[in-house]
Amino acid sequence: MISRRSFILNSSMAAAAALLVPSLAFAPDKKVVGLQLYSLRDELPKDVRGTIAKVAKAGFKEVETYGFSIKDQFWGLTPKEFKALLDANGLKAPSGHYGLGTYLADGNTTELKAAIAAAKVLGSEYVTIPWLDDSIRKNADDYKKIALRINEAGKMAKAAGIRLAYHNHNFEFEKHGDTTGYEILLKGTDKKFVDFELDLYWVIRSGNDPIKLFKENPGRFTMWHVKDMDKANPALNAEVGTGSINFKPIFAQAKLSGMKHFFVEHETNYKPNPLGSVTASCAFIKKEII
Repeated sequence: MISRRSFILNSSMAAAAALLVPSLAFAPDKKVVGLQLYSLRDELPKDVRGTIAKVAKAGFKEVETYGFSIKDQFWGLTPKEFKALLDANGLKAPSGHYGLGTYLADGNTTELKAAIAAAKVLGSEYVTIPWLDDSIRKNADDYKKIALRINEAGKMAKAAGIRLAYHNHNFEFEKHGDTTGYEILLKGTDKKFVDFELDLYWVIRSGNDPIKLFKENPGRFTMWHVKDMDKANPALNAEVGTGSINFKPIFAQAKLSGMKHFFVEHETNYKPNPLGSVTASCAFIKKEII
């Protein structure tokens, strides 16, 4: 029979191990790797069903959608039909990128309501804003207005049982006086309503440190985009593990970040075989990082 002292000692050792091993920090039972479907933007519209089946076979368990429109829905499939397709392939869609440019520009909620409704059908946790049009982010005041709109969208999403998240590129880290657009968005949004999806590549490309952001804003980065940086040309992506980004220390801080899901994304440097590229990234992450 195990003694109380041995139980406490073993429990303490297990807890310490959980802090040292990245996978134990956020996913103790399974190695779940997600894919931002934009990585397969050339293939997906041509063969939605076949491409989704290949994503599952490549080793992914989660996907993040993109490309939803009120007219065409998900490449001609309704949210209900697309959810059935994901289910048939053992995939979940915890997040989706939804274009909310009109809402962010003038406050019209039509596209926001449609996005929330679609996300609910898919069983998603997040509606994620993927981009800000150049015309609405010229200065600090513009970012303050955007933060207010994002906050209101977050309240609407929460009322529907969904979280709102914001995904960055590198332009948010440009200076506007003594601050940056990203700082304004972080400070100007309420963590009760708004999370952030941190694109690690774009943060590093902009000259910033993801771990520093985690320490300054613990728990706010509930999702990540994982893509590597080409060693010869930083403007290009690379398969994870072949580029210049060391992901291990970043993943070791997953708990501090608040990360619940991460998605491989290949945005630039498209190879002749995009599916092969994301498959290689998935395999490397499972073997070497988590």
